[in-house]
Amino acid sequence: MTDSDTTDFIETTRTSYDAIAKDYSTAYPGLPDRPVDMSLIGAFAALVKANGTAPVADLGSGPGDVTAHVNGLGVPAFGIDLSPAMVALARAAHPGVRFHLGSMTSLDLPDATLGGILALYSIIHIPDAHLPDTFAGFHRVLVPGGHVLLAFQKGEPPGLHLTERFGHRIDLRYHWRPAYAVGDMLSKAGLDVAATLIREPVDGERWPRAFVLARKPKEGPSGR
Repeated sequence: MTDSDTTDFIETTRTSYDAIAKDYSTAYPGLPDRPVDMSLIGAFAALVKANGTAPVADLGSGPGDVTAHVNGLGVPAFGIDLSPAMVALARAAHPGVRFHLGSMTSLDLPDATLGGILALYSIIHIPDAHLPDTFAGFHRVLVPGGHVLLAFQKGEPPGLHLTERFGHRIDLRYHWRPAYAVGDMLSKAGLDVAATLIREPVDGERWPRAFVLARKPKEGPSGR
């Protein structure tokens, strides 16, 4: 794996979402009309709140609607996204919430400062070889007892490669994975998997959705 490999997928993901940001936010306005999804986000927020007052980072926050929703549940939340165009849209739509440019593959955050991490349909753009280091970064920035909620399309590799969306030329790769594989990588990064849920496709969706909830262990007499 070379530096150019890392730059390539980050840059192509950034430029692709810059190109489609306005159309994407128009096509998917507001919160998802998915009761199961929203209930899981609510449960995640409650777990974070029960563990303290540290904030949640929504990684791959896009137009910012979920970030603002979590903030409205009484959990301080901020968004991080690769795309300057997405960050600009999120800031305009939710002026009371913080949104920053950045990558979940190299979080520019101090150790043990986050109460939770949300990554909803954003790890799908990260190649397998980069996920272990990404999840190790999650472990680093979470407080003891902090939670992670991931959502992604459940499927077998390789996924998709799109070169056009909403009439724009893009270069966007989607990496499909079975839920157990993601859970295994989280465990190897030191995060305990607390729950895994598979939701079947609804309303025109093509693939099942996987949700994985994990937790950074609290320190105890045995060191965990």
